[in-house]
Amino acid sequence: MRRAAERFQVAHTTAARWAGRYRHGGERATDDRSSRPRHSPQRTSRAVEEEVLRLRDEHKIGPLRIAGRVPVAASTVHQVLRRHHRPSLAACDRATGEPVRRYERHRPGELVHVDVKKLGRIPEGGGHRVLGRAAGRGNQARACGGGYLCLHTALDDHSRLAYTEALADEKAATCAAFLHRAQAWFTGHGVTIERVLTDNAWSYRKNTWQQACADLSIARRFTRPWRPQTNGKVERYHRTLLDEWAYQQPYHSENERQQAFDDWLDWYNFHRPHTAIRGAPPANRITNLPESHT
Repeated sequence: MRRAAERFQVAHTTAARWAGRYRHGGERATDDRSSRPRHSPQRTSRAVEEEVLRLRDEHKIGPLRIAGRVPVAASTVHQVLRRHHRPSLAACDRATGEPVRRYERHRPGELVHVDVKKLGRIPEGGGHRVLGRAAGRGNQARACGGGYLCLHTALDDHSRLAYTEALADEKAATCAAFLHRAQAWFTGHGVTIERVLTDNAWSYRKNTWQQACADLSIARRFTRPWRPQTNGKVERYHRTLLDEWAYQQPYHSENERQQAFDDWLDWYNFHRPHTAIRGAPPANRITNLPESHT
């Protein structure tokens, strides 16, 4: 037995255990068995488990806050929640507590998310991030270069490849013209847009948007009213855009910030690791790119 154990590089006690199983039950007895104990005398009581589940379902709070209300540790609360198949709070809708339904299209261009994000302009000389709150507040007027820009974005559901433009408004004609340019940009990167998903803003309900989709042979889809989570991929992209470009550093003018945008967008599409696609940049999911961008 010891020589056999040495031959297969296992402990002799492990070899003896497997041999004993085989002698008593044959080959079927060598199947993997659960390591779960037959008896758990120290397991949390049913009453405590029910209280943990009630607090989670009614108040939508995590293990640390639940542990402050029941006589068990936070690690025990976590085990109870996992045992009863309660997902983490990060995977649940904040309003309803229901698990978020995640989806991803199978090929590039099958669905493109379109949305608009308003962004405050930076007046000449800088805004409150450069001058401070008191001095920056006086530069918010349009006459001083204030007001808002509208960031129009088209983002591919499968690859997360994104195309963004900073435009003056979000009128129907502006949105339709943006769609034409976005379609040309995606075509240049080997992606054919089949359908677009937007919210129910009036710009996307007008005939101008409908005609633009028809001219480009693109089917249009709309999110459920009051459910921005349906368009969550482009919403999350806008948050990344604000964190890593728009508010990443103090800018002294809007022109200075816009000059930095093209480099950031190239970084996002071709070099930046994307956690939702296993750390690869979006361009890695696009085939037949005209440039390598190495």
